[in-house]
Amino acid sequence: MDIAAVNALPYEDFVDILGNVVEKCPIVAAAVWSRRPFVSSTALEACINDFIDALPESGKEGILRCHPDLAGRDLQSGTLTRESCEEQARAGMDALNSAEASRVAWLNEEYKKRFGFPFVICARMSDKADILRQLSERNQNERAVERARGIQEVKKICHLRLRGLVLTDAPNKL
Repeated sequence: MDIAAVNALPYEDFVDILGNVVEKCPIVAAAVWSRRPFVSSTALEACINDFIDALPESGKEGILRCHPDLAGRDLQSGTLTRESCEEQARAGMDALNSAEASRVAWLNEEYKKRFGFPFVICARMSDKADILRQLSERNQNERAVERARGIQEVKKICHLRLRGLVLTDAPNKL
């Protein structure tokens, strides 16, 4: 759909369609709906990013906590969102051998113990080896650094999800 169609969406449809561009955070779409009309998909994305950036640190951590563990319980039980399932599968996280699965589970738990939120990475821009490496390396970061890095990854995920929903080269003729 183009940006004109996005701008014409009633509130409920806007939230239904865009409510998972930030994982399990339809409040983000709900908050930016009133900022319509957007002149482009880039302007819509900037509005979402501005909303996230304006959150207090606890709100940013809340956004991070909405993300599932990579190759975790939700993937195994089939309860991931459609988007997360596709993204993790693309990165090979659904095809770990038992040693890799054990390592990821342990690293995920260590990460959550250290930071209080799950490890977030844009799986569509990574492969299994890169994810495993970053999960291990990022476990060494300070909490503030890792919170900021997680939010950067959320924005990458949002960017790619928006690109899948909204045409990028059809500016709105206001």
